[in-house]
Amino acid sequence: MKKNIALLAGDGIGPEVIDQALKVLGAIEKRFGHSFEYHPGDVGAIAIDNTGSPLPQATLDVCLAADAILFGAIGDPKYDNDPNATVRPEQGLLGLRKAMGLFANIRPVTTYPTLIHLSPLKEEKVTGVDLLILRELTGGIYFGDKGWNKEEGNAYDTCFYKVDEIERISKLAFEYAKIRRNKVTLVDKANVLESSRLWRDTVTKYAAANYPEVELDFMFVDNAAMQLIQFPKQFDVILTSNMFGDILSDEASVLPGSMGLLPSASIGVHTSMFEPIHGSFPQGTGKNIANPMATILSAAMMLESIEMVKEAQVIRQAVKDVLEKGIGTPELAPSIPLGCKEVGDIVTAVVAEGDDFSFNSYLANVSTTA
Repeated sequence: MKKNIALLAGDGIGPEVIDQALKVLGAIEKRFGHSFEYHPGDVGAIAIDNTGSPLPQATLDVCLAADAILFGAIGDPKYDNDPNATVRPEQGLLGLRKAMGLFANIRPVTTYPTLIHLSPLKEEKVTGVDLLILRELTGGIYFGDKGWNKEEGNAYDTCFYKVDEIERISKLAFEYAKIRRNKVTLVDKANVLESSRLWRDTVTKYAAANYPEVELDFMFVDNAAMQLIQFPKQFDVILTSNMFGDILSDEASVLPGSMGLLPSASIGVHTSMFEPIHGSFPQGTGKNIANPMATILSAAMMLESIEMVKEAQVIRQAVKDVLEKGIGTPELAPSIPLGCKEVGDIVTAVVAEGDDFSFNSYLANVSTTA
């Protein structure tokens, strides 16, 4: 199978972690007989430096013509720390969301037994956590009418949703639940917000008509925020609106103990984008210390989206095997610390060799970062 991939490495550690994902994808190509054609484009600070725009038209054209987008990270201190900057790297990401119609953000949160000690929660709370958060990405309070009357001292932000926007992301949530543990939790504030009542009414009717076999329950967002900390293992698929999803997905990201392990997908009308949830980490740029696992796992999500489900599972299993051997980048405090490039190399080797791979033989020829 041949696929065209838009490659937006971006800023900071973005190019470094993208390079590791590309090595893993190269192993997938050889093992399964696929062909990935990559089309690079600038976005973020590097795009501003080169063109004056955080999202040049040439980059957008590449994305619109691609089967999927693999994204690194954006952000640079020279823009982030300049309060007078009128053009900022993050505008490139917002522009992509709008132009590509990226309506649903998907964040899987999984804990790994060998890294449980890194979580801020007690071991018994987070062992076995495996949940998926679906956040509506193009509607709600971030995109509704807004205003600030400085003379009168008031401001407003309108939370606006339409039934078809809710049904569109609901379909994704229930489809994911069917291949997971068959449960969707709708998080809202239906006791006080009309927009949340619309969500609850729409999702209830949609589920009854289309997915009667999937369990649907409801939770107010304030309770959900507490439950994510107290009993995170109860959740399978969480479905929610833009602002609630923004907050809850960041809260959930701390459960595994490192943001360097968490991938994400933004599902679009035209095509979809896959990226690690971490930032550009400018302090670590060029030091070979960035954790590439989130980007490698984002590549797995990308493969799944283009009907390469087995290939995606091979990558996820390779990452799990590597972590279970105590291998990782320094921030994980692993028993076998390796650099960004070396972690990418070993995951690539596991993917390439499958059951024939020997950790002992491989590690005998690898220098750790310790």
